Amino acid sequence: MRFTEISEEVLYTEEKVTRIALKDIEVLKEMAKQNRRKRIRLCTHNNVRDKLHEMLIVHMKDVFVRPHKHPNKSESWHIIEGVADVIIFSDDGNIDDVIKLGDYASGRKFYYRISDPYYHSLIIRSEVVVFHETTSGPFQPGETLIAPWSPEERETEAVKAFIRDLSASIDQFMM
Repeated sequence: MRFTEISEEVLYTEEKVTRIALKDIEVLKEMAKQNRRKRIRLCTHNNVRDKLHEMLIVHMKDVFVRPHKHPNKSESWHIIEGVADVIIFSDDGNIDDVIKLGDYASGRKFYYRISDPYYHSLIIRSEVVVFHETTSGPFQPGETLIAPWSPEERETEAVKAFIRDLSASIDQFMM
């Protein structure tokens, strides 16, 4: 696997035909462990202007994905390794749905697609989660809307409380 490192979290493939094997996933997992935010993505599309974006993404257990939504975009995930809960929120921050995801052998759903602009986030339930994400491009950073009722990533204590409360809310929601 040959790639160009854009940042410690973003890589772009250099291959005309991208091929991923288990050893490549292991390299990505090791790179995610080593960086500050414990995540990495390998972009297999050519650049941010492409109409279709495909990425292999690795998140370690304690990664916080701030609830967000993407107007005018769809997004799908296929879980390769690990388990996570995707949480779909109403605009005011209430849980509308929880999708229990895991790899094919886990018995959980291993694929999901969202095409309406719902706030969403995830809680990682395994030591690592590896997934293939597909979304429509081009990438425009200002198009992602962050949930105003969620803490900023740098507010570490608020993030811990948010995740703890969210986990409890998920348990209640699933009853």
